Amino acid sequence: MTEQPVDTPGKTGIRSSSGPSRARRLFDGWSASFFQMVLGMTQQVALVPVFLHFWSGETLAAWLVVYSVGYLTLIADSGLQFRAINRFLAFKSSVDCDGRTARFYAAMLRIYYGLAAVLVVLLLVGTQLNPPSAVLGFQATSNFDAAFVVMTAGMLAAVPANLVSGLYRARGLYGRAVGLQNWAMLIAQIGQLIAIVTTGSLLAVTIAFVAIQIALSAYLFLVDAPRRFPFLRRSQGRRSWQSWSWVLGQFRNGVPFAVAGATELALLNLPVLLVSAFVSDRVAVAQWGLTRVAAGLLRALCTQATLPLAAELGHDYAIGLKDQLRSLYARGSLFVALLASVVASGLLPFWPDFFALWTHGAIPYDPLLTMTLLIGTSVIAPSILALSFANYSNRGELLVRTKGLQLAVFLILSIVLIRPWGPLGAAIAIVASDLLVQFGLLGLIIIGRTLAQPLRHVAVLAVIMALVTLGGWGLGTIIRPLVPGSGLTAFALECTIWLFAVAFAASPLASKNLRSRLIAAIPR
Repeated sequence: MTEQPVDTPGKTGIRSSSGPSRARRLFDGWSASFFQMVLGMTQQVALVPVFLHFWSGETLAAWLVVYSVGYLTLIADSGLQFRAINRFLAFKSSVDCDGRTARFYAAMLRIYYGLAAVLVVLLLVGTQLNPPSAVLGFQATSNFDAAFVVMTAGMLAAVPANLVSGLYRARGLYGRAVGLQNWAMLIAQIGQLIAIVTTGSLLAVTIAFVAIQIALSAYLFLVDAPRRFPFLRRSQGRRSWQSWSWVLGQFRNGVPFAVAGATELALLNLPVLLVSAFVSDRVAVAQWGLTRVAAGLLRALCTQATLPLAAELGHDYAIGLKDQLRSLYARGSLFVALLASVVASGLLPFWPDFFALWTHGAIPYDPLLTMTLLIGTSVIAPSILALSFANYSNRGELLVRTKGLQLAVFLILSIVLIRPWGPLGAAIAIVASDLLVQFGLLGLIIIGRTLAQPLRHVAVLAVIMALVTLGGWGLGTIIRPLVPGSGLTAFALECTIWLFAVAFAASPLASKNLRSRLIAAIPR
């Protein structure tokens, strides 16, 4: 693969000059991502006390494993979504844009359906031969095998919706796709609450979650996409596009994106399975599953913040606007670094109190585990922008090398470290693979190829991140013992005081002139 843009300059079809301003596009993208993050926090944080009220720690650990497995099935996309997005964008410069899009869409839809069907059959056969409860150590948990199968099969059945989402993104309707996903998640959370209150069953909660995902997928295919793109109804796909060579070609072109996506999903969800398999203490499994939520949300927040930036950077890269590209990348890199540092500096001092309230003291708190995950995730935040930009600038060869290496490093370290050190070994494996490969190789390569002053830029980011993280962490450490009492009221008061103090410290940035001077000083 080459290191050139996917489409020829001036014909990318990414967006026209008559569209909304860049600032408006970024704002709309960040707004959609924010609501998605709120719902994600509700799912992984706010619902846990409710689950613990009705479930034991072992059942909660089982749910965390099932939930993680469900999202690991997204790997089944095999990079086809990004492959489809690139083709949809390329068609926008052709004479018969809608016709070619419809034919490609129909052919890819058949691939998705066939892939999902094959994987569901393999899942059913595999779970009959090797029950998940025996492999993962949940023999004592009622209906674990059934919940595992329902979650995995249901999420596999919903994978074809990625094609519709890709079409929406290529046609400028990313907000529509995210909005529907947000509504589906909200309804699924209400369904989970009803299921656990009325039945207390792990299987019922799983069904409530999965059913909405399948319903959303069906709505996108049968109602929303045909209504917004009537030309999709008029094409059944060209016969040549259904040949085995063409089908294999789509998978081959999706490999770089599949490797990158699989590694990210593995780092987020696979550790839960590995800890569950290697650690016999079920409470330790629950402890890991809950502690990783903080780092997972921080990583997801940074990723969501980079998605609108990556789209803009990809546009500048495709049409050769080097100066504009460098300016936006430098500002975006600093923004993501500051975002990660501020959030981490608030989580580090106050997470122990929140964890105790969240779990009602049923799950022990591990400070070293928390610090390892949060600090490690914060430090590599600039490389998350580099990864997103690599996906939008056709750096397939680089993605395959670096993300494949990162996955191998993570798996080797996990196998070596989890058995003797438990959850802390999993945390070290994640952080080490991030620092050594994603930041040390992918991040530095992208920064070096994009900016004219990469070393100065990285040095400035390191200093700023260290000052912000230590400052916010120290401030929280001072505030905690000064607030009397305990419980939810004291915790809310601690956080409020910290937020006001941080806002006061950042108030000089309200000056447009100061912001302009600081932005101009960022090494490019």
